[in-house]
Amino acid sequence: MIRIAYILLCFVFPVSLFSQSFPFKNPKLDTEKRIDNLLSLMTLDEKIVCLSTNPSVPRLGIEATGHVEGLHGLAMGEPGNWGRGNPVPTTTFPQSYGMGQTWDTTLMRQMGEIEGYEVRYMAQSPKYKRGGLVVRAPNADLGRDPRWGRTEECYGEDPFLVGTMSVAFIKGLQGPDPDHWQVASLMKHFLANSNEDSRTWSSSNFNQRQLREYYALPFQMGVEEGGSRAYMAAYNKVNEVPMMVSPLLKELTVDEWGQNGIICTDGGALKLLISDHKYYDSIEMGASMAVKSGINQFLDDYKTAITKGVEKGFVSEDEIDEVLRGVFRVMIKLGLLDEESQNPYATIGKNNEVEPWLTDRNKKIVREATQKSIVLLKNENSTLPITKEKVKKIAVIGQLVDQVLLDWYSGSAPYLVTPLQGLKERFGKDMEITYVPDSLMNEALVAAKEADLVLVFGGNHPTGNAGWAKVTRDSYGKESVDRKSINLEDEEWIKKVFEQNQNTVLVLVSNFPYAINWSHHNLPAIVHITHNSQEMGHALADVLSGDYNPAGRLVQTWPMNENQLPDLLDYNIWNNRTYMYSTQQPLFAFGYGLSYTRFEYENLELNKSDDQIMVSLDIANIGDFDGEEVVQVYVSFPDTKVIRPIKELKGFQRVNIKKGKTVKLEIPVKLKDLCYWDEVKKQMVLEKGSVSVMVGSSSDNIRLTKNIEIK
Repeated sequence: MIRIAYILLCFVFPVSLFSQSFPFKNPKLDTEKRIDNLLSLMTLDEKIVCLSTNPSVPRLGIEATGHVEGLHGLAMGEPGNWGRGNPVPTTTFPQSYGMGQTWDTTLMRQMGEIEGYEVRYMAQSPKYKRGGLVVRAPNADLGRDPRWGRTEECYGEDPFLVGTMSVAFIKGLQGPDPDHWQVASLMKHFLANSNEDSRTWSSSNFNQRQLREYYALPFQMGVEEGGSRAYMAAYNKVNEVPMMVSPLLKELTVDEWGQNGIICTDGGALKLLISDHKYYDSIEMGASMAVKSGINQFLDDYKTAITKGVEKGFVSEDEIDEVLRGVFRVMIKLGLLDEESQNPYATIGKNNEVEPWLTDRNKKIVREATQKSIVLLKNENSTLPITKEKVKKIAVIGQLVDQVLLDWYSGSAPYLVTPLQGLKERFGKDMEITYVPDSLMNEALVAAKEADLVLVFGGNHPTGNAGWAKVTRDSYGKESVDRKSINLEDEEWIKKVFEQNQNTVLVLVSNFPYAINWSHHNLPAIVHITHNSQEMGHALADVLSGDYNPAGRLVQTWPMNENQLPDLLDYNIWNNRTYMYSTQQPLFAFGYGLSYTRFEYENLELNKSDDQIMVSLDIANIGDFDGEEVVQVYVSFPDTKVIRPIKELKGFQRVNIKKGKTVKLEIPVKLKDLCYWDEVKKQMVLEKGSVSVMVGSSSDNIRLTKNIEIK
């Protein structure tokens, strides 16, 4: 009767005359009571519409918000056409893989803050009024295999690292206000989604321990520590159940973790339940079961299916009400049901401020992030940094020299500094620089022979240099395409250059690891950098010149060859997968990265309290350059009665130390992070016995070790 009376009233009085008196508009009222009121006023048709990514209710004056992509900056441009034919520039960071290689949580939070502000600005500025406030980022998937086509989107293979970096980025995106979010962080893709070719029908199979300790951990950290209340269910099955109808959505993320916001499907996933998974006989049954499983936003054509599902009794209006509560909790946190004066982020973009992507602060943070993402893989005989005393003429060779390539989830940057521009700007006054693309090999060989130093640029094209689901090389990968090879095709022409000049340095520009065995054995120096940064050229020149001392660290194990990798669809990580369980010697280990200076580790101490072990030590810079060190803390369990990793990361800190100076570090290791999942007790358990605490500069370069007893 209340709904009927309200509908009749709307014919007499415009909504605007009395909408302010609705309880759901009252920010002083309990959130659940606000949602009770809102749902009581809505029709079934309105509720079904709100299961989309735009849960607006025009009749009630509710203007909600949709989704945007934002893995490494707001995507409002090319090449993924997120600008819908009208691209707008936004601050563009290195790819997520490069962001991970910074191992810097403070920087991750700053990048999140910048992106979140630009998302608000874009949505609220009268000039633009575009996008939405739900940001599909970060990607908390784990890069368990370097052949995964979307490796570029993840922060690495280790759950603690990925979870910690995700938490920092989420906090930056959502902001510090306790009552409102700047934007909502929607993590993707839950769960165990790291193969592309068969992602729409394959099943990722593993036991409960691997679920709890590995695959789910970054998402759990994102919810419990980061405060994210939104995520996307993956296309794939887990243990033979499609994720969008998996009991894990409710039983694990909602009931255990307290995830009480948005759970959305991936694009087109509803139809795949029927066509690819063949899990239900009808789309109305599939849509209904998705809602019953916890899905409350569809990235799909779902309305007819849900309507028929209700008519046939597959899903009830009460069940739709229950999942919609999560959607409206997020809208309330975004301040979209409040008055503008009550929302601290409501004025962003409305005060004629400078467009944020043009500010000096944003440019500075991008340059710093790009510098910190660069990994020095080899530096024999101090080939780097380049100095004018040793080098007068540089030959720069490769197609990747004079461009900055963007990936599917990139925005369009306000400017792009190519490697060639950066090199000329930094070295052009002191050295002669000759650029030749590798397509002109005869000219390249002549230039190489005449140079004092050769910089060769090899790597991948982040979109595969082709259309959807297509790539032009076996080593390329991207969304919908897994890599067929991890060998660097460019090594064939690099060998010819090396024959002309053995003082040849490889700048590897790539989304993922390459088995660059020949380069590692023959070239004097190798540097790795990812695609996409608007400051790529400046940051690279900073590192090559020594103006910035590199300290990036690898976030994946780089294998020597594909024979070191299990089958791509083998999700049992105990089967020689990642640094945590593999007994094989890699080309480059997880956490690996060199510096122009040297560090000494001393005085390791362990102090246990009720909830943590405080790891303290001294780090001295004993080299000739100021520099940063990424100090990594690993643990192992020599007395364990169950399968545990060979070693696993449980703490890290990136620290700047002047040459000749020593700093004392304290890195906490939480006792809860030392637990394993007891499949009998069905809970995380802290195992009694000895814990070996190892501190070093990478997973294979442990400098100090000490044991402590857990009683």
